[in-house]
Amino acid sequence: MPTVEEAVAEQERLRPLVRAVADPDFTPRFVAGLDVAYGDDDRVVGAVVVLDADLRTVDEAVVSGVAEFPYVSGLFAFRELPSLLAAVKKLTVAPDLLVCDGQGVAHPRRFGLACHLGVLADLPSIGVAKTPMGPYDLPGTAKGSCTDLVDDGEVVGRALRTCDDVKPVFVSVGHRIDLDRACAEVLRLCRTRLPETTRRADSLGRRHLR
Repeated sequence: MPTVEEAVAEQERLRPLVRAVADPDFTPRFVAGLDVAYGDDDRVVGAVVVLDADLRTVDEAVVSGVAEFPYVSGLFAFRELPSLLAAVKKLTVAPDLLVCDGQGVAHPRRFGLACHLGVLADLPSIGVAKTPMGPYDLPGTAKGSCTDLVDDGEVVGRALRTCDDVKPVFVSVGHRIDLDRACAEVLRLCRTRLPETTRRADSLGRRHLR
């Protein structure tokens, strides 16, 4: 495992590789949700669930292990990357898009979990977080309402209302997608507040912890 200083250096090294634009022919058929469940003694289960265009589950994979990297603000990805990347490699249906339970460029160094996964897997990726990285203005109450997340004068994501009258989620670009398309994909995946990809990956990971 890297030291904290080495982990920060790795983020800085990989950050310029992030592309905040979708390929012209980008039409995802299969979307993967990724989540990590935590047990006792830093036991972790990385879970990945792949959905088709009709939101049917077509593949899933889990990898159990131990989180070896400590919890350090801004370096959360280093606790979750090993199990998540290993789970992605076990899939038999190749995803066209990764939806991560965490931040993308809405991160102090503009390189959160979704960026790290997207760059290493060379796949389009989106960060969908349940909490913001900083202050924000509440969007309207209707589904699809949004406000920008701004940090140091830069738009780094959006607070997005995914259903009427529910708390917003916080969407940011991970890799190989733009913010407008990222928000559109998240809305397409939502039946409740969280994307179905996240809900099912969370459920799968929790089942394997028991």
